[in-house]
Amino acid sequence: MGTLFVDKLDPQSGTSLELGSSGDTVAVNTGATTNLAGNVTLGASGKTITVPAGATITNNGTQTGFGGTNTPNFSVTRNSNQTGVSDNTSTKIQFNNVQYDTASGWSSSDYWWVVPSNEGGKYYISCSAYLSGGGHGYIDQATVLLYGGNGTSEIDVVEHSNSQNNFDTIILKFSGIYSLSAGDKINVHAQINVDGGTARIDGSGSWDYTHLQLAKIIE
Repeated sequence: MGTLFVDKLDPQSGTSLELGSSGDTVAVNTGATTNLAGNVTLGASGKTITVPAGATITNNGTQTGFGGTNTPNFSVTRNSNQTGVSDNTSTKIQFNNVQYDTASGWSSSDYWWVVPSNEGGKYYISCSAYLSGGGHGYIDQATVLLYGGNGTSEIDVVEHSNSQNNFDTIILKFSGIYSLSAGDKINVHAQINVDGGTARIDGSGSWDYTHLQLAKIIE
């Protein structure tokens, strides 16, 4: 094998330079450094670029188009008070304001979000519920439940018991990472036991007291 010593290679046509032919392997010596200062395109559509085990890719610049995105994701709120809530009865929170929903999975009639096909995995879910005694009673006990599966399978629950009988309103919150399957119906229920008042789920268009948010985690 001969060695060619040159300082610069230019294509004869002035447009492109091709190294090797189909089936050939073009190798850079392991002790050499390749400095590509211009724009670089690696591979072609349908091809695979393989990084061997033990190799490291270091990024000291700005990357675009790499990694994943935390989609699907959505955020819904209750922007007005939800009345007609029976005392000490599990009631679905009717989130009536969709802030965003990348998969269009929210049902404004069933008040649940359906995990899209092929989108099962781990999800971060955050919820806040502003519960009230209607301004005339005290909350003895309050519970907020997260459901999935067919819409009735309990995933998580947060509770508060008020033995002092001195709270007319309370905000219950939870957040966590949950494993969801395609088709799961994510919804939230609240149960409020009120002494001397009327149970109510409060909402506000500006403060988002009552909200449900979700985003898929990149794995």
